[in-house]
Amino acid sequence: MSRKGVGLAAFDRSRLTSAQYATHGSALRTSNAQALQTQLEVFRSLLQQFAQTHAKDIRSDPAFRAQFARMCAAIGIDPLASSSSGKSGGGSVWGQLLGRSVNDFYFGLAVRVVEVCGQTRGENGGLLEVRKVREMIQRSRSEGSAEVTEDDIFRAVGTLKPLGSAYSIIKVGSKPYIRSIPKELNTDQSAVLEAVQVLGYVSISMLMANLRWTRPRSQTAIEDLLSEGMLWVDKQSEEWEYWSPSYMLGPQAESNGDHIQQVGEVNWKGQLNIIASWASRSRLKMSLAPD
Repeated sequence: MSRKGVGLAAFDRSRLTSAQYATHGSALRTSNAQALQTQLEVFRSLLQQFAQTHAKDIRSDPAFRAQFARMCAAIGIDPLASSSSGKSGGGSVWGQLLGRSVNDFYFGLAVRVVEVCGQTRGENGGLLEVRKVREMIQRSRSEGSAEVTEDDIFRAVGTLKPLGSAYSIIKVGSKPYIRSIPKELNTDQSAVLEAVQVLGYVSISMLMANLRWTRPRSQTAIEDLLSEGMLWVDKQSEEWEYWSPSYMLGPQAESNGDHIQQVGEVNWKGQLNIIASWASRSRLKMSLAPD
């Protein structure tokens, strides 16, 4: 019994079939891309109508503004990203739809974030909780100004990406922080900062007992944070303790305001002595070890 399809003719038919499939696939991709482009244009038109109708609410209501931004993000549109359409000089979507005011709001807010981070870097080593940034900015704004939310802070920091990795949002434990230094935190440094959030300070023995770290590992993590100014050392204790500057200079220090206010007027060693003196009088001896 002879077999058909063997020989050069079979290879020719196979090549022809493959070429037909490729042509058909290309046609389908082109058709789908055109349909998607049409859908995006329709949505863009609807988004423009929605934004123009509710422009006042978007500008004045932080909750509504956040919802609008999340709606855009859900379909892959970054309201603050540059538009490739070339319309209105290539400005952002919000800049085109709502005028310059919304864009200016975020860019102006980004400037204030940079200022706050710069003013407090000596106290926190370039790591500042987003909540505190929002509170500081809100206090400095005039009455009647739009309320600033943490979501606004996140988006303002996003506009600083062209500056490189100097400004970014990171999580320490469950809380968002603004990191205003280019150095990345490793996992050990993050673990130390998370422990500091609980008590305000840590020690070498606490890390060794609770995280099961060796002494060299504990010392390395702490020394790295000390060198960046993210921890301050209290040498008056039996064992040196390493404190969060923001913990010392935050609400916990209000009753010791006279001592804290002097920090900016003395040298670095003087700062440590003042803080250590206050800490030795006011802190509660606590441990991370389980009961």
